[in-house]
Amino acid sequence: MAARNWIFAVAVAVAVFLSLSTFSSAQDLQIVNAERRIDLSSHIVKAFLTLKVENIGKDPAADMLLAFPPTQIKNLAMVQALAVMGKKKKKTYLPLDVKPSEQPDAPNDAGYFLVSFATPLGPGETVTLEVLYILTHSLEPFPVEITQSESQLVYYHDSAVVLSPYRIKQQATFFKTPSTRVESFTSVEPANRAGKEIKYGPYEDRAPYSYAPVIVHFENNSPFAVVEELVREIEISHWGSLQITENYRLTHGGARHKGVFSRVEYQSRRSISGSSSFNALLAVLPPRVNSVYYRDDIGNISTSHLRTGFKKSELEFEPRYPLFGGWRATFVIGYRVPLEDYLFEAPDGRRYLNFTFGCPLVETIVNKLTLKVVLPEGSKDPSAVLPFTVNQDLQVKYSYLDIVGRTVVVLQKDNVVPTHNVPFQVYYTFKPIYMLAEPLMLVSAFFFVFVTSLAYVHIDLNIVKK
Repeated sequence: MAARNWIFAVAVAVAVFLSLSTFSSAQDLQIVNAERRIDLSSHIVKAFLTLKVENIGKDPAADMLLAFPPTQIKNLAMVQALAVMGKKKKKTYLPLDVKPSEQPDAPNDAGYFLVSFATPLGPGETVTLEVLYILTHSLEPFPVEITQSESQLVYYHDSAVVLSPYRIKQQATFFKTPSTRVESFTSVEPANRAGKEIKYGPYEDRAPYSYAPVIVHFENNSPFAVVEELVREIEISHWGSLQITENYRLTHGGARHKGVFSRVEYQSRRSISGSSSFNALLAVLPPRVNSVYYRDDIGNISTSHLRTGFKKSELEFEPRYPLFGGWRATFVIGYRVPLEDYLFEAPDGRRYLNFTFGCPLVETIVNKLTLKVVLPEGSKDPSAVLPFTVNQDLQVKYSYLDIVGRTVVVLQKDNVVPTHNVPFQVYYTFKPIYMLAEPLMLVSAFFFVFVTSLAYVHIDLNIVKK
């Protein structure tokens, strides 16, 4: 009993020490300068944050926290951080580890990400960080319904100052709008607007967790292309190719269309009528694609054009009708690529697929992405390697001449943006003898038919009197 109490006391002491050390590290850092540039030219909001961080404490600091308001945490698609090394022409960028962090005493339900420094930041030292974070579904259409001839206006909510658990000595925030039409924006002095840019600041010596809410109301007619669900299936065949099938459920995520749709007005006054709609999409496909098709529930759609190249292929296509706010379209894109470009053998003898994650459509948000990698029959020990967290599962799929079925590696991720279009790998073990299974089955079937036919021809089934 005494030993148990001693262990409990030690655990409590360790927890208290860690909490105190975390608190002290938060107090020992300050941001000398912060510059934030928020790009609102698309429906995908990109924020570029430059931080000069200084250690004003007595102990080295191994990491720092990035804070986000709760309204942004739920729409946060990606956070990346780079450490700037060197100066001017010799400047290099070192990727840093960024992961979500739970803080028990977070004010106003703020969310946190922990950035680990490449090397601990010593007392009196400074480091410059370049942070990129991407927000989806953060532009609110207002009005929420528009006619065919009206432009689309949206709200964007944010803060004039950077939300941070550290004191910021100097900072400024810039908003870039897609056009010069800005209906209104909150004034937090000093604030000014020039063309497409709105500047807040500079602000001096702001306390931790300072927040100054602002609203920008502006015109944004960029295509609000949102894929509600995308299912990509990559089927590996060791006989020479990869078959990729992509099922899309696309919608226009902007202000809902009201009234009637006039095709005549749309065609004759395209620059005015339907300026917030889109009728063409661009898919970036792998190089050396072949057997490309594009169809929907009705059948094949001929309004498409394929451009192939050594580095990439581009498929430009049109749905059967233009998409206005709230309208939907479903379609399928399929193609083949050579196996030798994407399937390799690891040093340990395993085979692995190296392909691109994400959505091929340009400037598109995917609410739910499911990627299925169908391995050849007989594959064992599958494992997936990705640079970010996804939900993983295993399924079994049966196809022609399968006996035990094919293992399917299922990767699922929500809130996917173009930045997620990075290579991933799926490793598995496979014995070449399994490649003979289907040919042997076909040979056996033909042999059985041949023997049966031969026996039928030579057997006399006539009834003869004795």
